[in-house]
Amino acid sequence: MDRLLPESQLSSRLSFSRLPDRLLRIAFAALIRHGSLRVTTAAGSVFVFGDGAGPPVAVRFTRPAAQWAVLLDPELRLGEAFMDGTFVVEQGTIADFLRLVTAAVAVRYPIPWIRPLVMIRWLARRLAQWNRRHAARRNVAHHYDLDGRLYALFLDSDRQYSCAYFERPDASLDDAQLAKKRHIAAKLLLTPGQRVLDIGCGWGGLALYLAEVCGADVTGLTLSTEQLAVARARARDAELGGRVRFRLQDYRDVPETFDRIVSVGMFEHVGVRFYDAYFQAVARALSEDGVVLLHAIGRSEGPAYTNPWIAKYIFPGGYIPALSEVLPAIERAGLLVTDIEILRLHYADTLAAWRERFLAHRDDALKLYDCRFVRMWEFYLAASEMAFREQNMMVFQIQLAKRQGVVPVRRDYMAREENRLRAAERGTRAPLRLAGE
Repeated sequence: MDRLLPESQLSSRLSFSRLPDRLLRIAFAALIRHGSLRVTTAAGSVFVFGDGAGPPVAVRFTRPAAQWAVLLDPELRLGEAFMDGTFVVEQGTIADFLRLVTAAVAVRYPIPWIRPLVMIRWLARRLAQWNRRHAARRNVAHHYDLDGRLYALFLDSDRQYSCAYFERPDASLDDAQLAKKRHIAAKLLLTPGQRVLDIGCGWGGLALYLAEVCGADVTGLTLSTEQLAVARARARDAELGGRVRFRLQDYRDVPETFDRIVSVGMFEHVGVRFYDAYFQAVARALSEDGVVLLHAIGRSEGPAYTNPWIAKYIFPGGYIPALSEVLPAIERAGLLVTDIEILRLHYADTLAAWRERFLAHRDDALKLYDCRFVRMWEFYLAASEMAFREQNMMVFQIQLAKRQGVVPVRRDYMAREENRLRAAERGTRAPLRLAGE
């Protein structure tokens, strides 16, 4: 028979059992001022937040441990709870929920009791980006050596795994990714026969474009064995083996010099501690009259740290820099900035298209991986989209050279080059596919 507790102890226990619900109510009340969010706690309490505007979103915690974990470390544990099925979206989607939360966090400080954890992560950020050669290869394998059929479920036909360039709001993903390659090639000012280094070549799509449409001689670098095999096979199938070669090689180990250097979506894996090494390697590999185009994700605000959930499950060793962290390293390497362009919402639209395609092929993804992995991927695409749509993420394209006068002094040359390349695309041996063709 249970011993009856004194009234003071019973009251204390009841008060503690209600603590997670009280904290949750405090946290969401401070965050959600707009929108319509209903939260059901693990204990069954129901709270409603926001001003009622917009589509309603409803979520539920299924276990007290998950609710406690998210309260104490939301940056890491919310994604884990969604993956585990202990945080469930009952109305709307996880993207709808994250849009409400990220929009709120963008204009308010984090909830008070997690500020010490934020400070610890800030202080440890450089250690988390210790991307020496072995670590860099291991980190790349974690994400890019997954089953290639996974990426085929949501990427465009050319497997471009970076921000597309939407020339029109109604452009298809395939058209926007082709426009991205064209926009980059225009800034490189290529002439036939020039030697190009593609640092972080992915599955080879940009390198093949530069070889086939621009007549360039291209060397692509990757640290992914899966991407290397696909890129080489694509070069053979396109009969471009004489003009395109792919190597499993670190950017720090390139011995040759090139007329042009391009890097798309790779710089995010370098790490702050290695920016000097990166731009010094680029400077060594660039000819005196050469041009560099760096395309990467950046922060519109100041330096920060990598989201811990992204670092643990998606991009270990990754970091998205502020321009204030990038430009000093460029200057120290002796390179000149000849142009900077900021692409703001292009990546939000790209990620929205990827997420829509991924969810349309959810059953196919479940044949490749388990439910937890598929929920992880959905959370990754949704969280990334909302970071661009509601917070301070953007994409920058920085054009570099070693001396003045290498590129035209007015930017209108880019439009002329794009028109020339658009015509050249139609005249290639195997015309690049546009959406609907």
